[in-house]
Amino acid sequence: MALAAFNDYVQALETVFDQAVTEGSDDELFASGYLRGHFDLVVAQLELNDAAQTSAVLPAVQASVDHAKHELAPADMVHIQAMLQRLADAAAQAEPTS
Repeated sequence: MALAAFNDYVQALETVFDQAVTEGSDDELFASGYLRGHFDLVVAQLELNDAAQTSAVLPAVQASVDHAKHELAPADMVHIQAMLQRLADAAAQAEPTS
């Protein structure tokens, strides 16, 4: 996959975070900020490892969150999962067609 298509995909998902900042509740803002860190790290790792595939982004973000979920209260995890679903919905629309 061309890096340009990967970057377009990433930018489309970043709008979910941006929207939470401008329009979200306090809980959505927290979830957005928390996930943004995981998302940015995953994207950077994929790019550095020459593995910039759109299909790898969300599973890697989910794995990162699962690895760190002991840091979160159950109530916070509910908001994180809701934000992950919003990302998945945006990803389905942003996935490049071959």
